[in-house]
Amino acid sequence: AVIIKKRSLLDLKKETFQDSFAEIEIIQTRIREEQHSRENLLEDLKSAELEVTDFDQRIKLVAELIKDRYDAKIPKNLNVEESLFTLEERIEKINRGIENIGPINMAVKDEHDAEKERLELLAEQKADLIDSETNLRETIQKIDREARKLFIETFDQIKANFEKLFSMFFEGGKGSLSLAGDPDPLEADIAIQAQPPGKKNNSLRMLSAGEKSLTAIALLFSIYQYKPSPYCILDEVDAPLDDINIRKFTKILEAFADETQFIVVTHNKLTMEAANYLYGVTMEQKGVSKLVSVKFDA
Repeated sequence: AVIIKKRSLLDLKKETFQDSFAEIEIIQTRIREEQHSRENLLEDLKSAELEVTDFDQRIKLVAELIKDRYDAKIPKNLNVEESLFTLEERIEKINRGIENIGPINMAVKDEHDAEKERLELLAEQKADLIDSETNLRETIQKIDREARKLFIETFDQIKANFEKLFSMFFEGGKGSLSLAGDPDPLEADIAIQAQPPGKKNNSLRMLSAGEKSLTAIALLFSIYQYKPSPYCILDEVDAPLDDINIRKFTKILEAFADETQFIVVTHNKLTMEAANYLYGVTMEQKGVSKLVSVKFDA
């Protein structure tokens, strides 16, 4: 009975050992499988790390290319909603467009810099011209204001002289000057109104040739009287005058003779009679001119 009991106990231990050994083998198998899975995971991890490194390098390379070619940076928060196929189509289309444009002209930058420099120079010159134009316009306006002022003052004085001298030349009557046409005195016409004594009209067209000449002489003396000089040369101004108007003319010369010495070129005897000195050119011999002078007693 003891032997049988021991044998039964031994069989139980063997059975327990075999079960434990089977479980150990199962556990070892699982450990080997886990180790194999872990090794696979490590391999996948290494491959992923290599791919990440490769992508990082490619991204860095693309960023450098973009920086060099377009002088721009890739945004950190870049959100691309288009698909890869759409992007590739766009890229292909852009590449075809670039090919159609043709090769890059490497001299464009130099030409651009030269044209830019020229543009800056022209812009500076334009600014200078605008400033010069502004200053010139201001100067012209200033000159015009001063010229208008001087013209009006001079015109008023000559007008007053003409009104006085006209009455002296014609021994009466009325003569005047006025501005007509443009409101700007520098652009306006000067109208002459002349009404000799005994006549109603004041238009120069209705006057005789002698009256027109006497009116012109009166205007000439009005201008001369505004700014007189010690000498005055008159070249045949009395040619269209008749004897009566010659007397009026010489009378005016005598009235101004105290302030001005008149040198008169004339063929009229009445004018010669009013002179203090008479100078003539004669030709006693053919081709030989001779100067003759005569002094009249006062």
